[in-house]
Amino acid sequence: MQPYLYTFLDKQRLSDMLKTFHSCVDLSIQVLDDTGTILESCGDTSPFCSRFKAFLPLHENCRTLHASAARRAMEIGETYIFSCHAGLNHIVFPLINKNTLFGSILVGPFLMEAPDSLLVLELNKKYQIPTESLVELYEESHTLPIVPPAKVTQLSHLLYYMFSGLLMTSYQQLIINNEKLLQQSRINESIQRYKFYTSGHPEYPYEMEKELIAHVKTKDAVSAKESLNALLGYVFFSEGNNLSNIKARAAELCALLSRAAIEGGAINDSIFKINNYFLRHIQDVRTLDALCLSLQETLDSFMENMFQSIPEKHHDIIKKAITFITDHFSENLTLEAVAECTGLNPAYFSSIFKKSTGSSFKEYLNILRIEESKRLLSFTDYSIIDIAIATGFEDQSYFSRVFKKYTGLTPRQYRQG
Repeated sequence: MQPYLYTFLDKQRLSDMLKTFHSCVDLSIQVLDDTGTILESCGDTSPFCSRFKAFLPLHENCRTLHASAARRAMEIGETYIFSCHAGLNHIVFPLINKNTLFGSILVGPFLMEAPDSLLVLELNKKYQIPTESLVELYEESHTLPIVPPAKVTQLSHLLYYMFSGLLMTSYQQLIINNEKLLQQSRINESIQRYKFYTSGHPEYPYEMEKELIAHVKTKDAVSAKESLNALLGYVFFSEGNNLSNIKARAAELCALLSRAAIEGGAINDSIFKINNYFLRHIQDVRTLDALCLSLQETLDSFMENMFQSIPEKHHDIIKKAITFITDHFSENLTLEAVAECTGLNPAYFSSIFKKSTGSSFKEYLNILRIEESKRLLSFTDYSIIDIAIATGFEDQSYFSRVFKKYTGLTPRQYRQG
C-alpha cells in the first residue's frame, strides 16, 4: 500500500521538485511521512551521521526528532530551522492537508560555520563516545556542507515558496481563519444558552449527539458543524477552562465522529489515520480555539472521505457489518458472527469486505481496537492489561504484539511518548 501522503500529492511531481532543489543547492533533501520515516531522498547520507548514529540511544532516534520538528513547523505555519542530536542543522517544511500533518520535507544536515573540536567534545559530554570514535567523527565533520546563516534563511524561504503551493494557498488560509472566528461565535452562542436557560449542571445532550451522528452519516456538513459546535458549547460550559478535561472530551467526540464516518461509508484506513493524528496532535495543543478548530477540521476530513470506496451494490451490507463491528469490537468477535449479521456466508462476506474497505476483517478489527486503545492510553490512567481486555484482546502479550505491529511502539512506549 502506498503511503497516504501520495493519495493527495503527485508523487512524480514531488520527486522532480526534490531533484531540482538538490541539484541547485547541493544539500540532501527528503520526503518524510508523519512518523518521520523516509519516503524518498535526494543526496547522499552524511558519513558523519552514519557514524554518530551508533552512539545515539534508541529513545533519541532521528525519526522521532524529525516528526516532532515537522509538528512544530505546522504549529508556527512555516518552515522550521532546528538542530539535531548531533548539533547539525536542518530545515523542515510540513505537508498539511486540512490541518492534518501527513508528512514533511527535510533539508540537511549542514553546519553554519566551519567545524571545530567543540562539536565533538559536546557530543562526548552527552553520549560518552570513545576517544578513537571522537577523532573519526571530527574528521567526518569536515565533509559536512557549510551554509552561512544568511543563506540558511534564504533556503528556508525557498523551501516554503517551492512546496507551500502544493497544499494551501493564502486565500485558503484566509478562509480557515474566517472559519475559526465563525466557529468560536457559534460555540459562544451555545455557552450563553446553557448559562441563561439552565440551572445547576445540565444533563449531557444525548439527542444532540444523535443528531450529530445522523448528520455525519448523511454527509450533511453544515448541520454536522452546527451540532458539533453546540456540543462543544456544552463541554466548555460543563468543564470550565480545564483544558485537560476538554481534550479528553474532544478525543471522545473524535472517536464518535470517526465511527459515524466509517458507518457512513468512509475509507477506513484514511479515517483511522486522521483519528490517530488528532489524538496525538491535541496533546500538544495549548489553546481552546486551536482545539476546537482542529476538531472541526477533523470532521471535515472525515466527511471528505465518505462514500468514496464502497461499491453501491455493497453499501448497505458493508455499513451494516461496520456498525456491528464497532458495536462489538471489544468482545470475542469472529468473522462468522459478522457474516451472519449480514446474511452472507463467511467466505463471500470476507471477499466483498476486503474489496470495499481495503482491509481484511481481522485487519479492520485490530485497527479499530488499536485506535481505541490509543485513546485510552493517552487520556486515562487504566493499566495496560485493563486496556487490552477493554478493547477485546485476549491477553496483554498479544495486545502488545499487535499494537507494536501497527504503531511501531509498545503500549508503554506510546503512553510515555
